[in-house]
Amino acid sequence: GKIVDRIAKDYDFVVRYQGGHNAGHTIVHKGVKHSLHLMPSGVLYSKCKNIISSAVVVSIKDLCEEISAFEDLENRLF
Repeated sequence: GKIVDRIAKDYDFVVRYQGGHNAGHTIVHKGVKHSLHLMPSGVLYSKCKNIISSAVVVSIKDLCEEISAFEDLENRLF
């Protein structure tokens, strides 16, 4: 999580390739604390496209709650 967060701003894509919502990490970005469980760390960077692969066990309820914490994810989360 922390390593991906530090380098995500330099990449066009970040892929969450496996896992589920039980694991998570907290990232501080521009002084704001974000707790991510399903979304890739790249969602914090406007130019980065983020992909959740089919190998991720997704809780729709938890993903919707995570998405609602962000103002604008248009064209960044797939």
